[in-house]
Amino acid sequence: MKNRSFRFLWISQVLANAGDIFYIVGLISILYSLTESPLVLALVPFINMVGRFVSGLFSPLLINRYPLKQLLVYSQAFKTVALGVLSVITFVLAPVVPVVLAFVLVIAFLDGWAAPASQAMLPRLVPSHELVKANSFFSIVYETVNLGGWALGGLLVAFLGGQLVIVLTFGCYVAATILLMNIVDATDFKRKDSSVRRCDELTEGWKIIWRHRLYRSLHILIAFEAIANVVWIASILYVFVTEVLGQSEAWWGYINTAFFVGMLLGGILFSRFAASAEKRLRPILLISSFGICIITFLFGFTQIGWLSLVIVCFSGIFQQLKGIATETLLQQNATSEELPKIFAAQSTIVSLLFAIGSLVFGLLAELWDVRITYFLAGVLLLIASTHIYRQRRHLPVKK
Repeated sequence: MKNRSFRFLWISQVLANAGDIFYIVGLISILYSLTESPLVLALVPFINMVGRFVSGLFSPLLINRYPLKQLLVYSQAFKTVALGVLSVITFVLAPVVPVVLAFVLVIAFLDGWAAPASQAMLPRLVPSHELVKANSFFSIVYETVNLGGWALGGLLVAFLGGQLVIVLTFGCYVAATILLMNIVDATDFKRKDSSVRRCDELTEGWKIIWRHRLYRSLHILIAFEAIANVVWIASILYVFVTEVLGQSEAWWGYINTAFFVGMLLGGILFSRFAASAEKRLRPILLISSFGICIITFLFGFTQIGWLSLVIVCFSGIFQQLKGIATETLLQQNATSEELPKIFAAQSTIVSLLFAIGSLVFGLLAELWDVRITYFLAGVLLLIASTHIYRQRRHLPVKK
């Protein structure tokens, strides 16, 4: 944890993630002033997801040809250049909506390289016995940025305007790029044999997951949760708050805050008891998986405002415990060559299923009672939890 490169990695990710939030908030402000169209605003997260999904599909080609550090640096550097051009367009020239949305797609595509590379880089920079603590620390930092980033971004837009916020983001990106350049990764890199077919390269991560029982079991859990977690998106949660809880729009913000507070608490718990938690990853994964399932059922049937906040806070705690346990198990068992390909395939799986789930659950919420979506999500989570419980003997136990 005291490794200089580890510090460069997490500080660079703080700057990059905060920049990602600021630039989206600034961009939404600019687009709304141009169009006043909710549809155009909804296109921003959709295009962002599409860019990440496509990038996840093709990232194995890059992972096989470039070291992880180079991928991180190139990704952040190209994002910085793209945002610099976007800053000029929004601040100096007259922005055109299709052009602005095209830059959203490009930046999301570039960011898709960075996510699996960053996850795979972490175990190279810390000793294996500190992995749980390092993952907990990363999660705490990430959720802190998420918790404060949107609120701070809104304040910055209110005081500075969307154009200046994008310029500020450009500065964050530049600093993040410089820090990434100073990371030292001592892991040997072997370039993939050029005789391997591109099709085989693109599916390599998927094949690794499918052939290894542990990876397959964890990703079945991840896949079901990717669909079930759709119930926490703004469009469904907003309907639940107004129609079921009978509260104002402000409660949507309260629920989001309660969830992120829970995530922070979960990260702090894991960090505080890292040594003992590392030996109990299997029970933590099982308990948190069933916990998320129960919490989702409870939330769908509650009609009391304050109780919904308590339930969501516990959901955040269980989500964090499950996420750290899953990621640590993958990092401890996958080789340095397998890990980035696994995370790249995982990113693609989550993006695709989350997008499909958003459409299906959104349609169900519109045609029937919104509570049916939480019931179905609970059923999916129950299936996933039961599966991982049945596969528990294949989950490694550290003595």
